[in-house]
Amino acid sequence: MTRAGDRPQGPAAAPLTSRRRLRRIAAHAAILTLVAVVAFLLGVATAPRAFATTAAEDPFFFIKQLAQVLVLVENEYVDPVDRERLIQGAIQGMVSELDPHSSYLTPGEYNVFRGDTQGEFGGIGVEVDFQRDAVTIIAPIDGSPAARAGLRPGDEIVAVDKQSARDLSPAQLVRRMRGKPGSELTLSVRRRGRTTLMTFALKREIIQVSSVESKSLDGNVVYLRVKQFQAGTHTEVLQAIAQRRSEQKIDGLILDLRNNPGGLVDEAAQVADEFLKSGIVYTTRHRDEVVDEVTSSNSGALQDPPAVVLVNEYSASAAELLAGALQDNGRATLVGARTFGKGSVQSIIDLPGGAGLRLTTMRYYTPKGRSIQATGIAPDVVVEAGYKPDTSFGVTRESDLDNHLSGDGSTPRTETPAFKPPAQEEEEIGVSPTYLGVARVVPKNPAGGPDFALSIGYQIITGILKKQ
Repeated sequence: MTRAGDRPQGPAAAPLTSRRRLRRIAAHAAILTLVAVVAFLLGVATAPRAFATTAAEDPFFFIKQLAQVLVLVENEYVDPVDRERLIQGAIQGMVSELDPHSSYLTPGEYNVFRGDTQGEFGGIGVEVDFQRDAVTIIAPIDGSPAARAGLRPGDEIVAVDKQSARDLSPAQLVRRMRGKPGSELTLSVRRRGRTTLMTFALKREIIQVSSVESKSLDGNVVYLRVKQFQAGTHTEVLQAIAQRRSEQKIDGLILDLRNNPGGLVDEAAQVADEFLKSGIVYTTRHRDEVVDEVTSSNSGALQDPPAVVLVNEYSASAAELLAGALQDNGRATLVGARTFGKGSVQSIIDLPGGAGLRLTTMRYYTPKGRSIQATGIAPDVVVEAGYKPDTSFGVTRESDLDNHLSGDGSTPRTETPAFKPPAQEEEEIGVSPTYLGVARVVPKNPAGGPDFALSIGYQIITGILKKQ
């Protein structure tokens, strides 16, 4: 789930100005579709001869050229070709030239994407870890096909439907394990203590995934982790807080946004609103023109308790928007590492035939007008990562991506860690106590635990440590 900052199309999803822009986009798309059809016919008529005009003289030169190439490929390529696949490839190539986050989604890809944003999808129900140059099961989801089949934490996935897991990227592996409910999947698994591989035949089901975890900590502190922003995340946050308030009073909050890739902007803004008494949450700009200014409603449930927000290199887009809103409004202390730096919003547009388009339409800014794009959010308290930096992912930020959107021209400041974790011995083979530094299991008193940033954040919120 690398999605971040997505804004669904539709009246309930975006302010009026955004809806008007999306209607204009759809209208322009319809016009260009008509133009493309005409151009295709022109291409058919003129395929045997060269074009007589130049690109400067003919505004539709390249569309006609595309149509001519399509005709030539269909008629002259050594083997018969699939026109639908060719045209989808042309559209994908065109959109991918814009920036790393705009993309054309085939009907199958669009279904997977919508499952992500809704928090449910067809799959087997496992959370996996891509560290250690292996694919390790962290835990099966309770009641899922994986849990019923007997898959366990620490099992290493060797192959999916007889294809080696080492030959698949994390995104490809996730796509292979997901699919239509009722369809079958075979996993080959290596289990510690066994000399032979184990094979599991599984049938995919609809899997529902919660985006929020919470726990009551010592000192009347509540730990609240938001894994991503999907439909219903704001409601999940309120439910989690209501549950914790029924158990104890809340004297402090730790909001964990580490490894949160973003998601639905509106959900992130609603969570921010719960923390703020007043002020701007964020603004968006389209071609340097301010489009939206989202402000606090002064009716939030989390306005009073002191708060710490944990962020790292993998906190992106909507997670950065929330962190920036709380930081600029002086509402929370940010602890961790500079965030990913994705400050753009993707509008999600339905296309004929079940396909979809993720199109970058806006940049968003913090309440003080800071651009997040290609810069990220710098924490107030910098904590050196408590995990080895040589994981299979490495540390890649928005500014490292090819063809990324430019930011505001500012250079990220050099950050000196205020706290460095103690040296740790090499962990035994198995599921580590943290994933990219984030605790698998949060103890009642995180001080001194393996999750170093959480330890520092907890000591700050309880007054053991003072903000540096």
